[in-house]
Amino acid sequence: MIRLFSILIALSVALAACTPAPTTMGTDGKALPKVYRIGRSDSGKLQFRMLDSVNALRNASGLSQLQLDAKLNAAAATHSLDMANQNRPWHFGSDGSSPVDRIQRVGYTGALVGEVISETYETEMETLAAWMEQPDTRRIIMASDAVNMGFSWHQESNGKIWWTLVIGK
Repeated sequence: MIRLFSILIALSVALAACTPAPTTMGTDGKALPKVYRIGRSDSGKLQFRMLDSVNALRNASGLSQLQLDAKLNAAAATHSLDMANQNRPWHFGSDGSSPVDRIQRVGYTGALVGEVISETYETEMETLAAWMEQPDTRRIIMASDAVNMGFSWHQESNGKIWWTLVIGK
C-alpha cells in the first residue's frame, strides 16, 4: 500500500512539473511579452544565424555571400556599446567617430559599404526583417559589391538591445 501511495505521489509531482509556467498579465488582460535575453554562450550563434539569414536573402536575389569578419564584429560591438552609453541610435560615436573611423581603428583594410543600427527589444531576426523593409538599410544589406559583414549588439539589463551590422568590401 505504501508503495502504491509513493508511486501516486511521484506521478502527481511529475504531472505538476508538466503544467505551463504562469503567464504575467497586463492591465488590459493580455499576456505581457517576455524579454528576449541574450546569454553569453549565444554570441557566436547569433552572429552566424544573422550571417546565414543575410546570405539567404542575398542568395535569393542572386548576390554573392558575405563572410563574417572579426574586425567588423569588433567595430560593431564598440558602436553598440557606445550607442547604449549615449542612449541614442545614431551613426556617430561619442568621440565624434564615423563608421569609417571605427572600421579603420580595428584594422579593417577594406572600404565601408554601410552601417545599419537599431535600438529595440526585438530579436535579431525581427530586427533584420525591419531593416529589410526600409529602402536605405535594405540597400546596404543587399549591396552587390559587399564582401564582409560584422554584427554585434549590447543588451541593457532591462532587455533593450542596441544592434549594429557593418558591411564592408
